[in-house]
Amino acid sequence: MKIFIVWLVCIGAFAGLRGQETSDVSTLPDVKLKAVSGESVQSGSWRGDSLLVVSFWATWCKPCLIELQTYSGLYADWQAKTGVRLIAVSIDDSRNARKVPAFVKGRNWPFEVVIDENSDLKRAMNVNNVPHTFIIKDGKIVWQHSAFAPGDEEEMEAELLKLSKAD
Repeated sequence: MKIFIVWLVCIGAFAGLRGQETSDVSTLPDVKLKAVSGESVQSGSWRGDSLLVVSFWATWCKPCLIELQTYSGLYADWQAKTGVRLIAVSIDDSRNARKVPAFVKGRNWPFEVVIDENSDLKRAMNVNNVPHTFIIKDGKIVWQHSAFAPGDEEEMEAELLKLSKAD
């Protein structure tokens, strides 16, 4: 019986890990990043956006690339319906970060891409694994999701639609 109870507790504890997650961070931190064009960008400048998606990814992360390619196909529609701005944050280390601009150009993504070469924003937002996506409304983190599986984009779109109508 004890084993059964321990098993139930473990299942319950891990059941919520894949979906919406919480972190200690409630607002978008202000961290210096680099745009793929090479110029410096402050993440705090994004706080003025009414509705913002920040998606952490890496060139070596296959689920990240599937997620961003999916978002790429939906982004224009999301912008039209919700006014959302999407920023993809590469967490590639300094060795791989040099490859990011060409990598992004080859994919022709319609959203902005920045590089978090020193993992400052990743650390500040308590991101442990990629892909990890946040929805930020008026500078406040209101939703986050770790991992990606087909269909997750529908959950995110529903959340974006709900938040855009909450104004």
